[in-house]
Amino acid sequence: MAMEMQRATNELNSRWQRAGISESLKLRIGINSGPVVAGVIGKSKYIYDLWGDTVNLASRMESGGMPDTIQVTRSVYEKLKDEFVFESRGTIEVKGKGGVEAWLLKL
Repeated sequence: MAMEMQRATNELNSRWQRAGISESLKLRIGINSGPVVAGVIGKSKYIYDLWGDTVNLASRMESGGMPDTIQVTRSVYEKLKDEFVFESRGTIEVKGKGGVEAWLLKL
């Protein structure tokens, strides 16, 4: 899904450029894998949500990433390294976690 979001954004930016529109969209996407707690919250309007350290680290991968990139944690890299191309970012500083290894998923 992240890769398709990047492709769709790139295509939209190309169309805008051809149309003479100087604005462009940039995405930062962060992915982590691991255990989460999930549930439905609300009384009149229900919302399904996920919580936990796995979600928080994915959020930090996004916020600490660079525009137009998909940044992933070691757990994601280990699961997908034989199917996709990654570029190591080395250890990055993550709020509340310290140094965390990160990779960029290449399109």
